[in-house]
Amino acid sequence: EVQLVESGGGLVQAGGSLRLSCKFSGFTLDDYAIAWFRQTPGMEREGVSCLSIPDGGSTYYLDSVRGRFTISSDNAKNTVYLQMNSLKPEDTAVYYCNYNDGRRNYWGQGTQVTVSS
Repeated sequence: EVQLVESGGGLVQAGGSLRLSCKFSGFTLDDYAIAWFRQTPGMEREGVSCLSIPDGGSTYYLDSVRGRFTISSDNAKNTVYLQMNSLKPEDTAVYYCNYNDGRRNYWGQGTQVTVSS
């Protein structure tokens, strides 16, 4: 059974940093990509970053976070991270871990990130 559990959110001042964690089970990263999305009230969920081990570890970043956020994985811990630096108030959102195995889309419960100005 696929499970995704996010943690690491919180309240931080603008310019600060947070590291989100996504503890996963029921799959490995060898077959499909894993991603981080975020959502604010009234807005659609948007893709923030993606890591694809099958594609040689290629990564994707939303333009507005490129250079500030870094996605990485620790296979020994079955965990994917999103290091977020130089945070801005517009980064405030619920952040979700996402995995799609080609048949079904899986989501974690989300973790709230709030950046104060």
